[in-house]
Amino acid sequence: MIHTHLARARSRRSDGGWTLIELMVVIALIMILATMALVQYRNSVTSAKEATLKSQLFIMRDAIDQYYADKGKYPDSLQTLVSESYIRSMPRDHPQGPPATCSSGKGHCPTA
Repeated sequence: MIHTHLARARSRRSDGGWTLIELMVVIALIMILATMALVQYRNSVTSAKEATLKSQLFIMRDAIDQYYADKGKYPDSLQTLVSESYIRSMPRDHPQGPPATCSSGKGHCPTA
């Protein structure tokens, strides 16, 4: 009798679907995986921005060096490099931002 009672309880439980605990575990695993993916995505975006910045800085240094080799002095501003065709256009501080502005007389470039 006890054996048949346990068999009935097991058959009722298997027909009911997922338990609350099982659903919570699955949701927790999905949340952990989503969090890991989001962190990886943000890191890759930051890494891409840093690579772009490094490339732009290299190009700017090269253009300034070429200007110095040609003229014997450094340019007064970055706009001078554009107007004399050492670079095509002013670099942007960030993709949607305004062009960078910097003057060699100030000693530093503002960050916007």
